[in-house]
Amino acid sequence: MRHIILITGAGKGIGKAIALEFARHTIINPAFRPVLVLSSRTPADLETAAAECRTLGAEAIVIQADISNAAQATGLAETVIGRYGRIDCLINNAGVGRFRPLCELTEEDFDYTIATNLKGTFFLTQKLFPVMEKQRKGHIFFITSIAAEKAFKTSSIYSMTKFAQKGLAEALRLYAKECNVRITNIMPGAVHTPMWGDVPDGMKALMMMPEDIAETVACAYFLPERASVEELVIRPIGGDINE
Repeated sequence: MRHIILITGAGKGIGKAIALEFARHTIINPAFRPVLVLSSRTPADLETAAAECRTLGAEAIVIQADISNAAQATGLAETVIGRYGRIDCLINNAGVGRFRPLCELTEEDFDYTIATNLKGTFFLTQKLFPVMEKQRKGHIFFITSIAAEKAFKTSSIYSMTKFAQKGLAEALRLYAKECNVRITNIMPGAVHTPMWGDVPDGMKALMMMPEDIAETVACAYFLPERASVEELVIRPIGGDINE
């Protein structure tokens, strides 16, 4: 059976790792036939990720979209539904952050972070959830952060948006329970992704890798449909590195 899986922020980092993990499952389980819809702002990154997924045997398509623009977020949803008529999995992975002390953050930092992490995530989810509701089947993931339950001094705006994403997941779950749709909030600690920029080798050695999160997402997705992972915190074995 084909599984239509939309991944935002899929060109690099955790999003790309999730796409590749689903692609690898076509080797593990030949009956699993995903259509990986990869979306982000950067076409070159998406094309590279899609090519790697196809090498592993999965069907992958690219849709460029900047979900910080509500029209593009809803347009992305409409394109997927218009092409396939259904959606089996939405992975809300796209996210941005600006990290400075509280009093150094600007209105531009605020608008930039809010637009992607909240506005984009909300309107994309709002557009696709009714399709799953009608199907009485589907799975929505929110890749939030440990910052969704624990604040850090340099991440006040980022943490605010992640707390809000967690709230959205919890509110959505109240609807989802009535129609057999699963809602999963994955809260990773420090993962070595491009968001961190250049990090020294010593710090990198303490961090998780994107594939650690990707394997967790796949495990939650492939559970029997009678079971749902609602929330999961994944930290580096040594704990948070920026306490």
